[in-house]
Amino acid sequence: MLNFDEARFLRIQSGALALGPGIDEAVGSCLAKGAANLFFLGTGGAAILMQPAAQLLQRRSAFPTYLEIAAELVAGGHAALGPRSIVVIPSLSGTTAESVAALELARAKGAAIIVLTGHADTPLGRMADHCLVNFAEDDTSSESFYLQSLLLALALMRRRGELPDHAGLVTGFASLPALLLDVKRSFEPRAAELAGRIATEPYHIITAAGACWPQAFYYGMCILEEMQWIRTRPVHAADFFHGTLELVEPGVSVILLKGEDACRSLADRVERFAARYTDKLFVLDTASFDLPGISPSARALLSPAVLATALERLSAHLEAKRNHPLTTRRYYKKVDY
Repeated sequence: MLNFDEARFLRIQSGALALGPGIDEAVGSCLAKGAANLFFLGTGGAAILMQPAAQLLQRRSAFPTYLEIAAELVAGGHAALGPRSIVVIPSLSGTTAESVAALELARAKGAAIIVLTGHADTPLGRMADHCLVNFAEDDTSSESFYLQSLLLALALMRRRGELPDHAGLVTGFASLPALLLDVKRSFEPRAAELAGRIATEPYHIITAAGACWPQAFYYGMCILEEMQWIRTRPVHAADFFHGTLELVEPGVSVILLKGEDACRSLADRVERFAARYTDKLFVLDTASFDLPGISPSARALLSPAVLATALERLSAHLEAKRNHPLTTRRYYKKVDY
């Protein structure tokens, strides 16, 4: 595969899954001390990657769960944040300024802090009550954060007796790193072909629904915009028909990500419409990938990670075809903003 280290990928994703017992222990400790709500706080892409886990808890658990942007919470506060709160902060570097500020506020409020990071000896790592460390880099962090946050949500639900099918749900998880690697291998030819078709497009409408919407948002903002300087219009599939549909015409690129949860029908609706009005509809469907040993209910929860692992292959080919390394930035760390 182009510009890809298979051993490193397997090591990082196996590392994410190996945090499972530590995550469960941290959640159990917080609940034993009387935790009454949970906040996912983060900045930028890391915050976006927490959305599927937050959504799972909001829809399938009675435990109050909030998904907040760190900088907004610091600026505006939150009435529910207090000494009975669990605060989960993801940051690959462990140094993200807005997340550090959010952690300091949460500590001042008496909340219990769980940090998911790639580096322990950092401001976030040192100030956390529970620091879960799994080294990763940009091309491997999405799956790692998706898996860690999912394990956290499942641990919380299991400990509260809200997940009677927990054992069956996580059956096969140990094989996920290898299965995700197989997804990459199988998608490689299509990734190269798709990169050639979209590399010169002036902009892309990128859409999805349910647990896969965060991946559409993330890929548009953090990869195509930040790392490739390609203009995008991420829009939720449910909102597509309340404005964005008017932009669709022949020649307009629409990238549709489809998962396997209850919201798949919303993506199907976009597909039916876009196929009629543009010749540049590109669909990536997790149902097209084999994940032997993974149950249908687990596949629905894992769809964002599957999409992330396939789209990384698209990114690798895009940077080659556009002669634009994914690490190239114009303004990052250069402007005081």
